[in-house]
Amino acid sequence: MPTSLEFFYDVGSPWTYLAFHRIEDLARATGADLVWKPILVGGVFNAVNPDVYAQRKNPTPAKARYHAKDLKDWARRYGLDICWPSVFPLNSVKAMRGALVAQDEGCLPAWSRACFEAYWGRDRDLSRDDVLEALAREAELDPVALLTRIATAEVKARLRANTDQLIERGGFGSPTMIVAGDDLYFGNDRLPLVEDALRRG
Repeated sequence: MPTSLEFFYDVGSPWTYLAFHRIEDLARATGADLVWKPILVGGVFNAVNPDVYAQRKNPTPAKARYHAKDLKDWARRYGLDICWPSVFPLNSVKAMRGALVAQDEGCLPAWSRACFEAYWGRDRDLSRDDVLEALAREAELDPVALLTRIATAEVKARLRANTDQLIERGGFGSPTMIVAGDDLYFGNDRLPLVEDALRRG
């Protein structure tokens, strides 16, 4: 039986933008069963990692400069364009509810890729309905149906449940990868360790 690889993610994270573009290849290369888990990372921060907000409010200048360089270095390594969006932090709730709708329609990777690249590559505000409509068409989803479904109690509850599940299992941010049900890794730079864990089986 393939080893499970759960990918808990929110499109509002730059490090998740990077990891997302490698996670499918990693799963294929190791024969892992990739399980997508859209979450709302703000809900995670509010519950277990509020220090994030203090760091944003009072960043250390040297660390902030290095952070920007590090993102660009990783993006270059992956062959991705990355910009710092004019709207940050992102209100990603509609986009992440949309990921659940896309999951039901069998096109979650296409939807999430469109969202990541629009926000981190082209500075599009994913909280806007007109932007989401365009991205739905790009991912071959019905934009009217998507916007209708993301407002339903059922989709809202599923996103909340995924977020709560990550918190309960020890997660504190995005991206979080869990191998074989209980082996947790956080961050794009942990992907080599995730690969090692998957190859160990």
